[in-house]
Amino acid sequence: MSSKTRTILIVVGVLIVVIVGVPFLIPVSHFRPTIERQASAALGRKVDVGNLRLSLLSGSLSAENLSIADDPKFSQSPFLTAQSVKVGVKMIPLIFSKVLKVTGVTIENPQVTLIRNPAGRWNYSSLGESLAKAQSAKSTSTSDLSIQKLTLKDGKIIVASTNSQRRSMYEHVNVSAAGLSPNSRFPVTVSADLPGGGKFKLDGNVGPIDETDADLTPADAKLTIESLNLATTGFIDPSAGLGGILDLDAHLVSQNGEAETKGTAKLSKALLVAGGSPASEPVTVDFNARYDLRKDTGVLHPSTLKIGNATAKLSGAFTSAGDSTVVNMQIEGQNMPAKDLEAFLPALGIHVPQGASIQGGTLNANLTLSGPTNKLMTTGNVGLYSAKLVGFDLGSKMSAISSLAGLQTGKDLNIEKLTTNLRMTPEGLRAENFLAVVPALGNLVGAGTVDSRNNLDFKMAATLKNAVGVSGSPVSSAANLLSQLTGGGGSAAGGCKSDITVPFLVKGTTANPQFVPDVGGIAAGFLKSQLGCSGRAVPGPNLGQTPTDPLSGLTGLFKKPKP
Repeated sequence: MSSKTRTILIVVGVLIVVIVGVPFLIPVSHFRPTIERQASAALGRKVDVGNLRLSLLSGSLSAENLSIADDPKFSQSPFLTAQSVKVGVKMIPLIFSKVLKVTGVTIENPQVTLIRNPAGRWNYSSLGESLAKAQSAKSTSTSDLSIQKLTLKDGKIIVASTNSQRRSMYEHVNVSAAGLSPNSRFPVTVSADLPGGGKFKLDGNVGPIDETDADLTPADAKLTIESLNLATTGFIDPSAGLGGILDLDAHLVSQNGEAETKGTAKLSKALLVAGGSPASEPVTVDFNARYDLRKDTGVLHPSTLKIGNATAKLSGAFTSAGDSTVVNMQIEGQNMPAKDLEAFLPALGIHVPQGASIQGGTLNANLTLSGPTNKLMTTGNVGLYSAKLVGFDLGSKMSAISSLAGLQTGKDLNIEKLTTNLRMTPEGLRAENFLAVVPALGNLVGAGTVDSRNNLDFKMAATLKNAVGVSGSPVSSAANLLSQLTGGGGSAAGGCKSDITVPFLVKGTTANPQFVPDVGGIAAGFLKSQLGCSGRAVPGPNLGQTPTDPLSGLTGLFKKPKP
């Protein structure tokens, strides 16, 4: 064996002895109270660390367990627990001077519980004050609160509230921060899997940590959310029936307690009422919002909302305190292509009749969205103009009415105008002051509801244009009798044409509406129209007297004479 080889083997042997033997010679357990004391002072929370082991190869101390207490105002359970933690240290000072200088911290498989109280304050908010106090005392302490690198690997975050049993879980959470110090700015990257699928990522710079509330810490970061299922976040009551898949790409800047967020949000498979169906067309919003972190209030500056080629303006204010976010928003859209909006109607619990589709036309909307997001109420007015409902023969659907009036609307329904006032909640929709102008039929007016199961309950009246009575029907018989009583003679069928107001009900569902005529109301309408055609007055019960209401004169003919 050559001397060179022998030297190499000796050096390797010495290194092995050092690597294996030194950890036993350095009393690393001596540092555990120091680590716990310094960490507790920095965080203002009790910190417990398990047994320590020294690894020269990785240059770190390892602990089996880690526990950080919560703010006692929120919970007596730990704020953070972890199966293991590694503390990177400078080996030369440790070996020769028994001085602990921390270079980095890696926490593996942590579980963090974030809790919010009714005032909107989080349990981590007090960490900023504790860190600031620890930093101010740094001049009289040998500890260095800056950490070259902080890493959390494959963790879980539970989001909860002090006054609610609902919880949401974020898994595979990874956090990386470099040059971490309470009084300086440092880069941070956070990623996580969202409840029910999807991804979350924040990448930017934060700090210095606010002395009074960690929520107010300045930040400048890019925020990305992919495929967040709203129904599984834990923040929306499942009974509300709200849902959708959210994608968000935004830039967040926070400074002096004010946060500004600009970006684009896309909501796919939107569901806005219980009993509705996911929309096949996504909604995208190019937004710009400001938020007051101290007051938990925000303003949404005029932003652009798009559904296909339909564009509207969205603006308003919102308040986020406790478990719910309360909004007061306005949506205003003019001359929006009706065809593009058709695919979004199922989200509102409205389905175009089976086999039919909207062609052409424009829609105007002026709506207000108010209340908690999980119980949102929408009010306002909408108008549809110059549209065609292809494949929908209203005349056949209203056959009982059409046959009485002798009308035919054809297989497609032309709509000159349709306007109504709306009130929509998760339970359903109510339409007031409904007016539809249909050239082939006339005017339809009324009001009604669409409930959470898509059931229709409308009371309507149709003013039929140039209607003609048809012989053989009960109404026609009444009209013929009226004609004879008034001296007109013959049948009303084929007689003079006039407008007739016909009351009817709309039942069934929006996909399969059922039109139910009010026979008594129809008869009265025909009677009035025929009296108008005859141009003659009906003698009343007293000879020589002409009643002001022609129907009252007819009624008088059947009254018993006074003795």
